[in-house]
Amino acid sequence: MRHLPPPAEELALLDHELARLDARRLQLLNRRAWLLSVLRAPAAPAPPPAPAVRPYVPAGPFAPVAPPAPARGTQNVLLVLGGLLLTVAAVAFTLFSWGEMGIAGRSAVLAVVTAGALMAPALLLARRLPSTAEALAVLALVLTVLDAVALHAVAAPESDGLVFSAVASAVLAAVWTLYGLLLGRLRVPLPAAVVAGQLPLVLTAWAAGASATGFGWALLVTAAADVAVVSWGRGLPVRVTAAVGAGVTGLFALLIGLGLSVSAGGALAAVGPGALLLAGAGVALAGAWRAPKEWAVTAGAVAGLASVAAVGGVLRTGLPWEWAVVVYLLCGLALLPVPRLGVPRPVGRGVLGASAAVTGGALVWALPLVAAAVLGPVSVPADVWSGAPEGFRGALGQSVPSGSAASPVVLAVVAGLAAALHVRWPGSLPEKGWRVAAAAGAVVLGWGAVLALLAVADVPYAAAVGVELLMVAGLLALAVRRGPDGVAQAARVCGLVGAVSVGLLSLAAEPATYAVFGVLLVLFAGAAVRSASAVVRPVLAVGSVLCAIVVASAAGASLGWGAPQSAPVVLVVPAVTVLLGARLRGTTVAVAVEAAGAFGALVAVALAVTDAPFLALVLGLSGVLASATALRPERRRAAGYPAAALFVAAAWVRLAASGVSAPEAYTLPVSVAAFAVGCLRSRRDPAVSSWAAYGPALSMTMVPSLVVAWTDSGWLRPLLLGAAALAVTLAGARLRLQAPLVLGGTVLALVGLHELAPHVVQVLDALPRWAPPALAGLLLLAVGATYEQRLRDARRVRESLGRMR
Repeated sequence: MRHLPPPAEELALLDHELARLDARRLQLLNRRAWLLSVLRAPAAPAPPPAPAVRPYVPAGPFAPVAPPAPARGTQNVLLVLGGLLLTVAAVAFTLFSWGEMGIAGRSAVLAVVTAGALMAPALLLARRLPSTAEALAVLALVLTVLDAVALHAVAAPESDGLVFSAVASAVLAAVWTLYGLLLGRLRVPLPAAVVAGQLPLVLTAWAAGASATGFGWALLVTAAADVAVVSWGRGLPVRVTAAVGAGVTGLFALLIGLGLSVSAGGALAAVGPGALLLAGAGVALAGAWRAPKEWAVTAGAVAGLASVAAVGGVLRTGLPWEWAVVVYLLCGLALLPVPRLGVPRPVGRGVLGASAAVTGGALVWALPLVAAAVLGPVSVPADVWSGAPEGFRGALGQSVPSGSAASPVVLAVVAGLAAALHVRWPGSLPEKGWRVAAAAGAVVLGWGAVLALLAVADVPYAAAVGVELLMVAGLLALAVRRGPDGVAQAARVCGLVGAVSVGLLSLAAEPATYAVFGVLLVLFAGAAVRSASAVVRPVLAVGSVLCAIVVASAAGASLGWGAPQSAPVVLVVPAVTVLLGARLRGTTVAVAVEAAGAFGALVAVALAVTDAPFLALVLGLSGVLASATALRPERRRAAGYPAAALFVAAAWVRLAASGVSAPEAYTLPVSVAAFAVGCLRSRRDPAVSSWAAYGPALSMTMVPSLVVAWTDSGWLRPLLLGAAALAVTLAGARLRLQAPLVLGGTVLALVGLHELAPHVVQVLDALPRWAPPALAGLLLLAVGATYEQRLRDARRVRESLGRMR
């Protein structure tokens, strides 16, 4: 069965074969010519070697053979340079040598040179010299401009320069257009005519002293003519030039209309600019109808924006600026049905883009008020329970922007639009993701609209707190009911942000604090129970625990207690989390709840840090809670070590608070008992770490004794502590126990440093000042010389410690 390639591949194959045949034919013709010369001249020199013909070896199955490209670069350079020199000569002649000739000579020169320059391209085109003809055509166009300048200087020197320039540019545009149409193979005259056509109306308006509106109309009519050329012009260069001209002149016309419309003081003053903007929108639509896809989208967007500016500029007169934003927003939303009116799809997309741009601008204007309503209560914690303000604005401070009365309306309108897109207009949102995004946007904007309304209306403080609490409850309920989709995520985020905002807002008054955080505690706990998401439930559970910590802290303050006295009350929350962790064992919620409880313990420690007795009590109670957590096998390692550390720290703080000068009398019995317990545990479980078995017992006595020894000027305590540390170190090395070795060695080194410190200071005082730097340098050199050996030694020490238990 014969395989037939697709038409495109077969065409490429034929082109390759024809190119190869042409190359072979050229070689044979050259050979034939040489042979004829040999036959006609017997004494001809030896034949030259025949040019090698490369065999047809395509790079791919249908790789093209590159045809020999004509060397046109040199020709183009020569033509450009020649035309440029002739143009310079013509300009120099017109500017400097014109006055030396009489009227007859001037006329003759103008007629002969211009006529010759205009006729020469036609003759060159007939002789198939298009490049030379193009260069002389450019010279001819320049000469016509110079002729116009010379004509004004000779025939009408007293006439207005602007009027003459307007007439001359119109005549030149007409002449160049006719010339380009007659000589259709030339590429320069028609684009040059389009460029010249940008000037007549603008220069005429300038000469007539037209107003800004007149200038706008002149530019817009020019843009309309350019659009016509773009739609029906001949040749790509002409259409591209006209498109650029339409973009420039039309943009300036629309900017003039927009400036006049915004600054208009009344409806009548805004009608003229509005008409200019509407006409500009019509021109943009006319150009978009037959434009390529990308240009059609841009033109549709420009038309939509111009229409909004035109209609909104008239309707907004007499209104404050904040309400003018609402007018422009409504005008932008009125563009939404346009794509359903039968316009081309790219144009409809551009119009929808214009509507979205207007809506986005209105939202950007309205969002600062929402941000003030959310972030304003951040300043409240500096004045906790200073008294409830009269209104909501008083609780927000100076963060409410002025002139934002229409912000709730803007937010509500856009929220309603998003809800309508989700519910009533599913056909306008082809993908489900966009419909969900619209619903999520409606949730966020609706929440922001309510906050903005509370700030604008300056509702009473209690009403604002109640409304925000109700919104948090509604958002959390919506998040729980919707499940894991975009709407639920938006509701959840807004609910959490709203909870933080209303919580900070409630700190202004004591009753509000208890009411708000109590309700939030219940809401978060209920949402955590009802939520089905394994990621969301821990977050809600943590929020509930944090609210409980705030309530516990507030309870101590309400009883008139200071921060240290309130710390034990705060520990009630970690105690509850320990029980909940045991009940919710093996779930992610349990980990989150216990972590939040640990944070509550840190809060209690921070509250009690200024009072040593209460700090010791809080540390001891925290150790009890950690020990209770460590009773569970899965938490033994995570909570056991902190429990031991908390007990030891509590003992140290208690001793320091009691002013004990001989802590060994208190710590040594505890250390002996702890050491006995550690020995029993080590015998029952040989794999237990030495830090868990002997670390608490050793540190219980050695660390407080070390602290006292550093402040003791006698010799007995350091001697006894050093001897004990030496014994512990040797025992750890002998029994291969890491904790005794590390603790004993550290204490021994510090005791020795304490004893040597006075003598070292005396020696350093006796040495000259250059000696310490010199000794340091020698030490660095020694360490550097034995760097690798030191690394090996350190590695061996680390491995030895790692093998200990």
